[in-house]
Amino acid sequence: MATINNPFIIKGAIPAEYFCDRVKETEILTNHIHNGRNVVLTAPRRIGKTGLIAHCFQTPKWEEEYYVFFIDILETSSLRDLTFALGRQIFETLKPKSKQMVDLFVQTVRSISGEFGYDILTGMPKFTLSLGAIRNPEYTLAEIFEYINQADKRCLIAIDEFQQIVHYPEKNIEAILRTHIQHCTNADFIFAGSERHILEEMFNLPSRPFYASTANMNLEAISQDIYTEFVLAHFQEFNKHIEATSVEYVYRMFDGNTYCMQKVMNVAFAMTEENELCTQAIVEQAINDILSENERNYKNRLSLLTPKPKELLIAIAKEGKASRVTSGDFVRRYHLTSSSSVQSALKQLLADDWITYTANEQGQKQYLLSDPFLSRWVQQNF
Repeated sequence: MATINNPFIIKGAIPAEYFCDRVKETEILTNHIHNGRNVVLTAPRRIGKTGLIAHCFQTPKWEEEYYVFFIDILETSSLRDLTFALGRQIFETLKPKSKQMVDLFVQTVRSISGEFGYDILTGMPKFTLSLGAIRNPEYTLAEIFEYINQADKRCLIAIDEFQQIVHYPEKNIEAILRTHIQHCTNADFIFAGSERHILEEMFNLPSRPFYASTANMNLEAISQDIYTEFVLAHFQEFNKHIEATSVEYVYRMFDGNTYCMQKVMNVAFAMTEENELCTQAIVEQAINDILSENERNYKNRLSLLTPKPKELLIAIAKEGKASRVTSGDFVRRYHLTSSSSVQSALKQLLADDWITYTANEQGQKQYLLSDPFLSRWVQQNF
């Protein structure tokens, strides 16, 4: 394993010893998959759903029993994009593992087989086709599922940001995918996403094709005690120290958002010399450095918003978690135009993933910014 200089890893695969907790969630997800249940996994953005899937994919049992594929479709905008991403990921994942399965892919996915190139040294096919080579995405997608059913090991396919399919121009995309998945007897699926309001409708409304077709998992924040213990232990491992109160300060500020906490700890760890103590002052400096580094990006993003959505975004950020945003009290407190204009702006911010929502103990919706760093920057600057 490569040398680890900073135990608070914020990109790529995380070795098991630097993966924080999620023991119960790993057990639940593993149980669902090994018992043949497809799973919809929802969580706020950057709370750790992708990391959880990657963590499970690295376990020897999963690697032995399955061909595992992870496809992020956030940047896709059509069925053709999805088909291309799925085909490429399957091909590239299997290429170093099984020549037999690569050859079968070329033979089965006949609609694009003429687009493959071949390595002159190994004779192995290369996935050289472009997006435009997929002329009939529905037909090619059907061939890919046919191939999955013929694989010599069971397949496990995780599709991240699955809610993106509702934005495709094809109106029957949910029905097309549901039909293929329903008849796919050699694969299990994990549908992950961060826009929970869309996924809840997609999988829980009787009128939608995916209704009642999955087990449901909602990923919550790691507990404060567990994360604090994790941070203290890894500082100690590298002969550094940190105050427990400083870790708790970061946890409360970002409400347990895994990525934000890891990013702050990554920077604070780097700022702390061996045998020295990381204080709250160092942690605060780390946060300010991160916000300063991203300030231009935040300004550019906010400039894309029209006035009313921008005003509502700022109001929600100042609240931290905002409830009853269309009430007269909220409208007056933040000098918004009217309840109806707030309702319209709210729909836009949700649709464009500027904000998300959770529920309080009474089941009341609470809105918050999807990016906690942006929320913190707005609080400091408006």
